[in-house]
Amino acid sequence: MSSPTSRRNSSRGSVCGNRASSECHVRRRGSSCSYFSSEDLSVSLNQPIFTITLRFLLAIDLWLSKQLGVCACEESPWVGIRPLVRLVELSGHEIPWLIGTVYTLLRGESVEEQEIMLNLVLALLLDLLLVRLLKTLVRRRRPAQNRSEFFSTFLLERYSFPSGHATRAAMCARFLLAQLVDTASMRVLVVGWAALVSLSRLLLARQYVTDVGFGLAMGYCQYSLVERLWVTWDCLQDLLLIGLRERLNRAYSGLWMEDWKH
Repeated sequence: MSSPTSRRNSSRGSVCGNRASSECHVRRRGSSCSYFSSEDLSVSLNQPIFTITLRFLLAIDLWLSKQLGVCACEESPWVGIRPLVRLVELSGHEIPWLIGTVYTLLRGESVEEQEIMLNLVLALLLDLLLVRLLKTLVRRRRPAQNRSEFFSTFLLERYSFPSGHATRAAMCARFLLAQLVDTASMRVLVVGWAALVSLSRLLLARQYVTDVGFGLAMGYCQYSLVERLWVTWDCLQDLLLIGLRERLNRAYSGLWMEDWKH
């Protein structure tokens, strides 16, 4: 026959077990929205000062990125504005920009408009090439995202650094401000769009703060390169004529050699 003390201990043990199981269940539910990969941030005093500083800055980057990811999943506090943030994110994707720019280039009514759209297409391709190259070299993993979003998973790339949306937003904003926008209200609208596209990557926990910050700086500098390598319509026609002339010369030489053999 069990004593009252043993019954109290057994009841306490069952209550503690239930609390532990409930805490474990909550922890598992919270892990579904754990969108930041765990990285080794341990610091030892025996390490060089540069390594300690780098790990400290990386810890700040991870913490700040986690605080800003308020639309990362269905359990996030700002999940109500998630569809709107995703729409802003889509406006900075490379596919709509390339399709829209090529369409405007083909339907351009003036030579000046076609020249601007041609250089914008070349700028977008340059941005795509440089971002892919850096991402392949750095290979920084993205924050783990909501796996139920098939469409977002299909559009997103594997690596995180630098942010292609941020580079594209900064470069296109500077391009539009220099070539097409001439009113103060439109300038505010373009700058605001670039800022919102970059912020959407953080709110959705697509990338880290350093990815977006470096991407903005990189995109701003990319326009300077585009401006230096600006392709005029006359230069493009000359290049096309030179290529056509070379093909005609090779074809004529081939025909002349065949006649000479006969």
